[in-house]
Amino acid sequence: MTAKRKRHKPEFRAQVALEAYKGDKTINQLASEHEVAAVQVSQWKRQLLQGVPEVFGRTRPEVDPEVLTAPLYQEIGRLKMELDWLKKNLAMPIDDRRKCVEPSQPETTLAFCKVRMAVYA
Repeated sequence: MTAKRKRHKPEFRAQVALEAYKGDKTINQLASEHEVAAVQVSQWKRQLLQGVPEVFGRTRPEVDPEVLTAPLYQEIGRLKMELDWLKKNLAMPIDDRRKCVEPSQPETTLAFCKVRMAVYA
């Protein structure tokens, strides 16, 4: 029966690697203290030192401004059309507005009432 390999969390590995980098204790002392092999502590320390430049050298990926602004301009256009429609339809007399709402479709009536309340609020 073989023993299952122990997997250490990245936080634990980083902690041990930082302790090894500080040099307050020897690699063997850290290995016995954390119950890992000395070779493993050395590998984690080497990985830490190799990865440090990447942490500070990372840049955000370039994003095309048109990709970000195109949906916003579409939304602006849609909202302008809705606003124009509301201005046109709310300027109508009440009898004409009633003609726009069909009694057979209560959900339309409810939506119209919500729009009307939002405009006058």
